Amino acid sequence: MRGNTLLKLLSLLVLAGLLLAACGPTGPARPYEEIDYEEPLSVAAASCDYGGKISSVAATDRLTVVFTLCKPDPAFLAKAAFTPFGIQPREYLDYTGGSGLLLEAPVGTGPYQVTEWERGDHVTFTAFADYWGAAPAAQTAVLRWSTEGAARLLELQAGTADMITNLSPADIPGVEADPNLQLIFNLNPNVFYVGFTNTFAPFDNADVRRAIAMGLDRQRIVDNFYPPGSEVASHFTPCSIPNGCAGDAWYDFDADAANALLDAAGFPRGDDGVRFTTSIYYRDVFRGYLPEPGNVAVEIQSQLRDNLGIEAEVVVMESGEFIAQSTNGALSGIHLLGWGADYPHVTNFLDFHFGSGNPQFGNAHPEIYEALQEASSIGDVAAAEPLYADANNAIKDLVPMIPVAHGASADAALASVSGAYVPPFGATQFAFLDPGKDTLVFVQNAEPISLYCADETDGESLRPCQQAVETLLEYGQDSGDTSGELATACTSNADSTVWTCTLRDGVTFHDGSAFDANDVVASWAAGLDAANPNHVGNTGGFDYFAYLWDGLINAPSE
Repeated sequence: MRGNTLLKLLSLLVLAGLLLAACGPTGPARPYEEIDYEEPLSVAAASCDYGGKISSVAATDRLTVVFTLCKPDPAFLAKAAFTPFGIQPREYLDYTGGSGLLLEAPVGTGPYQVTEWERGDHVTFTAFADYWGAAPAAQTAVLRWSTEGAARLLELQAGTADMITNLSPADIPGVEADPNLQLIFNLNPNVFYVGFTNTFAPFDNADVRRAIAMGLDRQRIVDNFYPPGSEVASHFTPCSIPNGCAGDAWYDFDADAANALLDAAGFPRGDDGVRFTTSIYYRDVFRGYLPEPGNVAVEIQSQLRDNLGIEAEVVVMESGEFIAQSTNGALSGIHLLGWGADYPHVTNFLDFHFGSGNPQFGNAHPEIYEALQEASSIGDVAAAEPLYADANNAIKDLVPMIPVAHGASADAALASVSGAYVPPFGATQFAFLDPGKDTLVFVQNAEPISLYCADETDGESLRPCQQAVETLLEYGQDSGDTSGELATACTSNADSTVWTCTLRDGVTFHDGSAFDANDVVASWAAGLDAANPNHVGNTGGFDYFAYLWDGLINAPSE
């Protein structure tokens, strides 16, 4: 036992040394040599026959990167501003091999750098002295987490937190009336849904899925478990997103029709009144789209039993395991999940979830993804509308999931915090908050899964990544409009198939190395190129690279 303890201690000391080495020019020397910009890097698909949108990403000089697309993408700028496409040094990616230390200690160019992650407790950020932009007001920012909304609010009321996420619905009026606190409504478009994986019986039967869609009283769920301002979902995508609500609205609650459909599909009630048994999987993480996950899971369990004669066991899973299992289509029952908009385009909702390469709902449906693929290259909203109507109607007919609610939610901060805000897209930037003291404490819903967000989809992971690792573009604080971050501008050719990004000069990474075009290519290649040696990550899925760009280049054929 003593030997194991010493080995663990030695490992921790080595890790601590490596973390310090990655923390900036004031720490010990980097354990890797900086590579000066000489020969430009590039990554390319053999041809556009692989089906994806990106043909190549190439550095053409030290401060220019050119993205060549296989087809136009009207959402290119919005996607390029998204956190998973953040830039880290090529040398650091190579040093970590795309995993290991990279998952714990990102090296970015942001106003804060990660200096500690104490698993199970907090992540500490320190202001980066050589940041190219305005310095943050607080020298230190601490990210903590609590799954209970009441616990987060108690911390805020006690003054041990400066800002918290996702108030419980019942607490919103009290916060609004408290002069010591400020209520900040979250305008992020979102959806909560009940998902199926059609490779598992009985959910391989579309009539079973349709029956459950008709047999759930979604209005009851919204009325009982969501705050004012929430609404029953008429479509998967909120109507505030252009073309989100093209096509027919979702099924009305009709238990009689649902039971008739189950009878006809060959699932009669047994002597005990039960048609079949299943499981309801969820993670106990409070989100704007699902503020009371445990209560909603039990409500759906009750409705399945009472309305349809389906007996379901409620299964709570650890957050990281749940995300991995559900998004990889490995859960045999139904799962409760949701989505908050990452960028202001319908492709963010539909293409990610219903694209040809997403295994979450089992075998993908060409009736859905073929219309989405065609629509995704059309920049004119009106011209694309018939295709999105076709896709939404196919989603309603085939029921890969049931859209339940578009949830209203609110964060809160101490009244003494200046600049407190919640953006509609992306996460609150700690650097914009002034707590009036040296340390800012921000409490979110759950612990990050990893801090290498090229291979994460979870919002609790994306938030800390966004503080340290910057992207080519950034979203506005109150809109989805993009502006320059590591790029001063990205401009396109006439048909929007070639995007040229001019990079910001004089930017320094947290490890002291200089930012250049090869870092952009290396960061994108690690996620986009399945054959890249750094394409390892946490899960290895690199879901956003695969789904938002219609596939990974150089992926092995099945």
